[in-house]
Amino acid sequence: MDAFIDGVKIAQTPTGTVPVVLVGVEGEPDLLPIFVGFDEAMAIRRGLDAADIGRPLTHDLLLDVTEELGGRVERVEITELRDGTYIADLHLATPREDTVVDARPSDALALAARTNAPIGVAADVFEAGKQLPEEFDELHDIREVVEDA
Repeated sequence: MDAFIDGVKIAQTPTGTVPVVLVGVEGEPDLLPIFVGFDEAMAIRRGLDAADIGRPLTHDLLLDVTEELGGRVERVEITELRDGTYIADLHLATPREDTVVDARPSDALALAARTNAPIGVAADVFEAGKQLPEEFDELHDIREVVEDA
C-alpha cells in the first residue's frame, strides 16, 4: 500500500512522553501509529522539514555515503509486525545490484523523508495497527514540544 508520513507527534502514555510517527495510506482514512524514540522522531521531522543543522547527523551521513558510492534510496517498506515491533526494509539501488537492507522503521522513514523515496506498508501490517485519525487530534506536533523546551 502506498503510504506517507502524516505527522510526527508527541503522545502521553502511562510510562511518559513518547514520540509517534503517524503513517497514512493513500485512500485510507485511518493512520498507522509507530512509536519511536525521541532522537529518531527528530531525525524524521528534520528530514521532512529539510532542516540543515550544519554537520551531518547519522541519517544524513548514511545518505551521503550511499550517494558517494553511487547508490540511492529507491523506497522503504514497513513489512511486518513481529511481537509488537514493526519491521522495515530499505530498498537501495547500487552500481553492483539492487539490494534490500533490514532497517528499523524509524531509520527507513528518516531516509525516506530526506530523499522523497516512496513509502510502502504491507496491507496486513496496516490492518493490524491502524487507528482512527481522531485518536491523535489532541497530540502536539514534535516541533511545538521542542520549541517549548
